Amino acid sequence: MSDSEGSISVEQRGHILLIGLNRPAKYNGYTPTMAKQLVEAFTRLDESNELFVGVLFGHGDHFTAGLDLPKWTERMQQESTVEEGLEAPVDPMALGRACRKPIITAVQGITFTFGVEIALAGDIVIAADNCRFSQLEPARGIHATGGATIRFVQRGGWGNAMYHLLTSDEFDAQEAYRIGFVQEVVPAGTQLERALEIAELIASQAPLAVQATKASSRRYVEEGFAIAVRELGPTQQRLLASEDADEGVRSFIERRKAVFKGA
Repeated sequence: MSDSEGSISVEQRGHILLIGLNRPAKYNGYTPTMAKQLVEAFTRLDESNELFVGVLFGHGDHFTAGLDLPKWTERMQQESTVEEGLEAPVDPMALGRACRKPIITAVQGITFTFGVEIALAGDIVIAADNCRFSQLEPARGIHATGGATIRFVQRGGWGNAMYHLLTSDEFDAQEAYRIGFVQEVVPAGTQLERALEIAELIASQAPLAVQATKASSRRYVEEGFAIAVRELGPTQQRLLASEDADEGVRSFIERRKAVFKGA
């Protein structure tokens, strides 16, 4: 794939799928070609029984400078629709069909616009201490459409969201940590290693239970308290009927580490 369009690298390590933004010479500027491949990678992660956790990262010194706008202008002028339902491909921005598996995102250097949105669309963000964040769409005459106007408020609260969204300012990893955008700040160059450590820890848990936990939390955010509570009991009953639940009890009795299969 020529660097003019970039690509998405995909590597399976055990039960973890590494997904990389791969256009480093252009600061991983995001193109429609990369978008198509990212959807394919996320759909593979969601649908493969062998994959338990995804790790998203950027090749090179920067996570991404955001959309390569000249390559997106025509598409952005068209009315966009979000595909939903089980038959739709997975939406990496989690505005349509969301990935059921946990997503850990490792970011470094420039992490602008789309980069912030794709990170917040996942579950856990590990930031290098050299990160530079900005959601600067209003400075370009547009507004964020990948979820930032929603997730900034969810993660950081109204005041922090308006401060950064409306000023189009640039802020660092410590500020991102303060407002809850990132969960850890680590020395630059170690962010992917740390993300993989967390992914391995999550992958060692019971996969169905992990997915149910993420689904319950998303249900609360999207559908509200009452519906989330209503589903707790039925979900627990389904989990208790799984082989992994039996293994969890046996491993406790036998004082050994559980070996889960996702069944």
